[in-house]
Amino acid sequence: MVNTMNLFTSKRLVTTAVVLLVLLNITLLSALWFQNSHRREHLSGDHQFNHERFFEKQLDLSESQTISFEKLRQEHFLKVRPEIEAIAPLKKQLVEESFKDIPDTKKTDSLVAAIGLHQAAIERELLLHFHQLSKLCTPEQRSRLKTVLENMSTRRMHSGKGR
Repeated sequence: MVNTMNLFTSKRLVTTAVVLLVLLNITLLSALWFQNSHRREHLSGDHQFNHERFFEKQLDLSESQTISFEKLRQEHFLKVRPEIEAIAPLKKQLVEESFKDIPDTKKTDSLVAAIGLHQAAIERELLLHFHQLSKLCTPEQRSRLKTVLENMSTRRMHSGKGR
């Protein structure tokens, strides 16, 4: 009976952890998708929506600030890409384990912990990225940047998708 209780408690913990990690990943991937997909030109030659123009307009950035924002964005994406790529096979293993008749809780706990470490690294990089962006801003722009980032974050969490 006690062993069964530990199994259910462990499964509940793993399930909760997986759900939280999935939500964090959706938020991050939405941000990355937003940053990259809106930069592509439409084949039909329509106007281009890009990240630089969005922040340039929202924050009234100077030309040099816009260039710096874009450089930081590209550097950030390159820094977090390995973490995102490392999470994918771990999630695949987690899904495979979840379809077994009796999932190995030690293995799933280990996979969830590994995913959590990569996700934490991504979140740390995101924090540093936002800090670097804010350092480029005037106090007024910094306030607007905070509002824009908060709105982007909450909009994605509520809608489950990008823009």
